[in-house]
Amino acid sequence: METNSKKAFACHHCGAEADMTLKGFESVAEVIQREKKLLCKTCGKEISWTKREDTEAIKMTMEAEKDAYQAYSKAAKMTKNPKGRDMFQQLSEFEMNHYHKLKELLKSLQEKGEWILYSGTSFKKKSIPIKIEKPKGQEQLTDMDALKIAIREEKKAQVFYRSMAELTKDPRGRDMYKRLANEEALHEKLLNDQYYSLHNTGIWSWGD
Repeated sequence: METNSKKAFACHHCGAEADMTLKGFESVAEVIQREKKLLCKTCGKEISWTKREDTEAIKMTMEAEKDAYQAYSKAAKMTKNPKGRDMFQQLSEFEMNHYHKLKELLKSLQEKGEWILYSGTSFKKKSIPIKIEKPKGQEQLTDMDALKIAIREEKKAQVFYRSMAELTKDPRGRDMYKRLANEEALHEKLLNDQYYSLHNTGIWSWGD
């Protein structure tokens, strides 16, 4: 979903702003493309990726996960179809769990300098025993628009987490980011499945 979080890194040589701003989930992939280098606009020196950058990136990611939670919650309220509502609600809970795990990680890094283990999150997928009518007209278009936006944002989230897995030196940190990336990939597949189901049949397939 749409994210608005924004964070700029500061140069530890001169204190000026780094030549890159992280915005939502569109972020660290740029660092990878620059061979993991951030250059200061003012002094031109390289800003290395350290624990401080890890901490700042986690703070930014927490805000992006919170934005995703709010966006999915809003979609759940707007969607009239019970299956769509349940799916968006579970996605919102999924993203909030990501937020809480990142918050736990941030606390651990700040207080102990340690990364935490992340075992992953699962859906509580269930069959909804209700006779569902096909959405009509504008209602279907609205649902499909919401799905398209969500698919786009989940793609960004995957790129972000996979990039962070490359940047992070700690094995537990890399494992956590890889798991988060895989979960966002699962979300993307789920959303794609629902989009094509709505597009081709006019029916939500969630819970079947």
